[in-house]
Amino acid sequence: MKSRNRATWIGLSAILLWASVMGMIRRVSQELGPEGGAALIYTLAAALLLLTQGWPRLKQMPRHYLGWGSLLLVSYELCLCQSIGHAHSSRQAIDVIMINYLWPSFTMLASILVNRQPVRLLLIPGLLLSLLGIAWVLGGRHGFDPSQMLASLHDNPMSCGLAFMAALLWAAYSMVTNRYAQGQNGISLFFVLLAAALWIRYLLAGAPDMHWTGAAWLHVIWAATAIGFGYAAWNIGLLHGHVALLAGASYFTPVLSAALAASLLGVPLSSAFWIGTAMICAGALLCWWATRMGSQPLPPTADTLASST
Repeated sequence: MKSRNRATWIGLSAILLWASVMGMIRRVSQELGPEGGAALIYTLAAALLLLTQGWPRLKQMPRHYLGWGSLLLVSYELCLCQSIGHAHSSRQAIDVIMINYLWPSFTMLASILVNRQPVRLLLIPGLLLSLLGIAWVLGGRHGFDPSQMLASLHDNPMSCGLAFMAALLWAAYSMVTNRYAQGQNGISLFFVLLAAALWIRYLLAGAPDMHWTGAAWLHVIWAATAIGFGYAAWNIGLLHGHVALLAGASYFTPVLSAALAASLLGVPLSSAFWIGTAMICAGALLCWWATRMGSQPLPPTADTLASST
């Protein structure tokens, strides 16, 4: 029992590590640029994953998982990094991070649609509550304020749109992994492809040279380590810990992510923001419960829950 509890705590540490990544991506983007900073983070993360996970056996991988999985994960991370990196302010970056956390609700919806599970009534209020939570976050200090929400969207439609697209892409990636992976884990390969894509984007964008500081090095290393070792910790939790507890705890990642990002970026958050964040978490939990009431929900694999990155 002690070993199982220890493994559960190790798995829970992965949630904390992944929650810290979002704020770090924003800080590195401020220091080294959105393109170059992201390329450095994911290059180092890919190296750490190769050390901890190893190179996948490509011949054993189903083709659908290899093709669609790599395409969807790379596209997801590109959208996520660019949405955070190109936010006009640190507060807007946190808002964008919250939009990305629509992915749990979208994943549960996709699970029902693709697996043809019966539609449970809890799914509808769950989705609506998650969307209302985003509206509450974008409404600023006064909570639900349609005019302020539209103003926030109009101020930077690219970042908001990319974050929303990222949530959809991660839901699709989760479904592909669940449906086609057959127990295989291609995350090391996918991150190598992602790092290559980010460097290509950096070169094509004509981004300026990166000016290094000690703090920039520290933030890059922290973000990459949180991603890489987060996978290893999560796998230990899944294999030897309380899986149901880990799955439930993962849906509170938005709260942790917002708190850590606010602390790192020095952004004060209003009570209205936290109410909206609580709505997002509650909506995701309702969608999860609606799926549990039907057939078996998506298993919480490291390949489908990390990103919360």
